[in-house]
Amino acid sequence: MIKLRGTARRADADDSEKDGGVDLDDHEWGPAGIHDHITDAMADPDPVRLAPDLVCLRFEVMKVRSALGAVRQLLDTGRIRRGDTLVDSSSGIYALALALACHRYGMRCHIVGSATVEETLGVQLEILGATLERMPPSSDLKLDQARRVDRITRLLAEHPRYHWMRQYHDPIHYHGYAEVAAGLHRRLPAGPVTLVGGIGTGASTGAMAEGLRAAGREVLSIGIQPFGSRTFGAEHTEDPDMIIAGIGSSIEFANVRHELYHRIHWVGFSYARAGAIGLLRDGAIFAGLSSGAAYLVSRWERCREPGRTVVFLAPDTGHRYVAAAYAGHRDVPAIDGLAPLAVRQPDELAPPWSVADWTGPLAERVRLARAGGAA
Repeated sequence: MIKLRGTARRADADDSEKDGGVDLDDHEWGPAGIHDHITDAMADPDPVRLAPDLVCLRFEVMKVRSALGAVRQLLDTGRIRRGDTLVDSSSGIYALALALACHRYGMRCHIVGSATVEETLGVQLEILGATLERMPPSSDLKLDQARRVDRITRLLAEHPRYHWMRQYHDPIHYHGYAEVAAGLHRRLPAGPVTLVGGIGTGASTGAMAEGLRAAGREVLSIGIQPFGSRTFGAEHTEDPDMIIAGIGSSIEFANVRHELYHRIHWVGFSYARAGAIGLLRDGAIFAGLSSGAAYLVSRWERCREPGRTVVFLAPDTGHRYVAAAYAGHRDVPAIDGLAPLAVRQPDELAPPWSVADWTGPLAERVRLARAGGAA
């Protein structure tokens, strides 16, 4: 018999008054390999070798790992109790990840989302027991996000026991990826690694790079941002077709650690789309737009610095993007001839693809601007 983490029990009225966290090791199951909750199956990625030196780390819903690690840490430290309500702003996969983590550990879940939350996600949240509060439609992404944050602030004032997960600001979301890094280290061949992925909150790429370094690996961290994203200084640019906001935003993601990244790529919708279709054609992997951008960047990085194992993150599947990205695939150009524009200053950034070393002048300009100096 092996011991697995405790089974989920949905929160009800009686649960809310029980104290303490959850005993995560209170059930025994067998035989080995049987999961006691679907999140265990979803949290671990599948490494797929596309070439001798190129590996896709494919997740079904990557942020399940982040949400599980954060909720577990909050329970262990007594900051929340079973039956409490966890709340956050999300219109994508973090909403589903948090709802699944709450189902696992017997918590309540409230999501403040935009009017654009797709029906598939909304139905899943409802059946999982989470509540979804949609904000009024807005064509301004920054205004939409500001409205959601304002709504959460009012919710916390009305319900002091609610806990705001703050996925874009709390470094607690780094915890869950330590196990991913350990597993990846065991499965990769010896030698240096180039880790490529969308930055978002910094938790996935940052935490995995740190974990690999702690295991003794030499790691080159390559981050990906969309145009218009503020965190790495591209807020003055625009991609009118941008629908990959999960890896960057018009608001600052405060839990991103800039010093963890060696190079940043800004990839627009058209090239991310080409990368996603190329990934399906080349590797039979059906993934989202940020995965397509990561595949595109990985191919370029692989040629730039040979002799390293290049690992790129594929955070979710492609089902959400069929209409927006995969339809009309016959008209999308092959990715073989695509290359980035190398830039050194913020005003040089331009779609559809730019790249900059994050130890050069552009990084220094962004740091000065963030510190209140001259931009």
